[in-house]
Amino acid sequence: MSLADFEPRHFGWRLEGRVGVVTLDRPERKNPLTFDSYAELRDLFRGLDAAPEVRAVVLTGAGGNFCSGGDVHEIIAPLTRMAMDGLLAFTRMTGDLVKAMRACPQPIAAAVDGVCAGAGAILAMASDIRFATPAARTAFLFTRVGLAGCDMGACAILPRIIGQGRAAELLYTGRSMSAEEGAACGFFNRVAEPVLPEALQLAKELAAGPTAAHAVTKKMLHLEWNVTVDQAIDMEAVAQAELMQTQDFQRAYEAFAAKRKPVFRGN
Repeated sequence: MSLADFEPRHFGWRLEGRVGVVTLDRPERKNPLTFDSYAELRDLFRGLDAAPEVRAVVLTGAGGNFCSGGDVHEIIAPLTRMAMDGLLAFTRMTGDLVKAMRACPQPIAAAVDGVCAGAGAILAMASDIRFATPAARTAFLFTRVGLAGCDMGACAILPRIIGQGRAAELLYTGRSMSAEEGAACGFFNRVAEPVLPEALQLAKELAAGPTAAHAVTKKMLHLEWNVTVDQAIDMEAVAQAELMQTQDFQRAYEAFAAKRKPVFRGN
C-alpha cells in the first residue's frame, strides 16, 4: 500500500520527505474526533505497516490546539441513544486505533499545543514521543462525563509512562495537566515553542536512521511489557542477532572504518 497519494477526508495528511504528517484539522472546534475520523485514523496507521516510504510519523493539530476528544454532538450525543452492541463496536474501534498506532513500525511523535483532552490525550499517550508547547493542557477527562478512566488502554499505558500514582490521580480526577507538569513527570519529552518544527526535526532524524532497527525497538518496547526480565533479555538477543545480518549494520561498520557518517537505507 502506497500512502504517497493518500487523501483522507477527515484529517490532513502529507509527506515531508520520508516523514508522514497527520494533522487533526477542525480548528474551529479544537479538532474533535468523529466516528469517521476514528476509523480513518485507524486505517491509516494499519496501512503504515505496508508503507516503507514512510519512516516516521508526526501527529499534530491545527489552529493552536491538538485535539479536544470525541465530538460532543457527533459522537457523545449518538452514544447516549445506542444499544450495547453499538456501544461495544464503538469502544472496540477506538481501541483498535491505539492498537494500530502501537503496532505500526514507524516511530510516532506527537506535537501537542493547547487543548489535548479525552481521546486527544489518548492519541498523545499512544504516540512514542511527545513534545508540547508551554500552552499545552492535557486532561484524561472521562470521569467528567460519567465514564471510567479505562479508555483506549489508558490504565495500561499511562502508568508505564508517568507512574501508577500520577496516572491514577489524572484518571480519577480528569484534571488538566500543564506542559510543565507533563515534562516533569515524563509524559512530555520536551517543551518547545513552536512545537511542530521540533517534532519534525526529530522525526526526520529517525527517518534517516536505521529504520528496520527502529521498528524492532518499537516492537520490543511494546512486547516486553508482558514478559519477565529474563525473557526480555532472551527476546532482545534474538532481535539484535537478526539485525546484525542487515545491510544497515554492515554500512555502519564500513562507515566507521572509513571515518565517515553512515547512510542508512532501512534494510
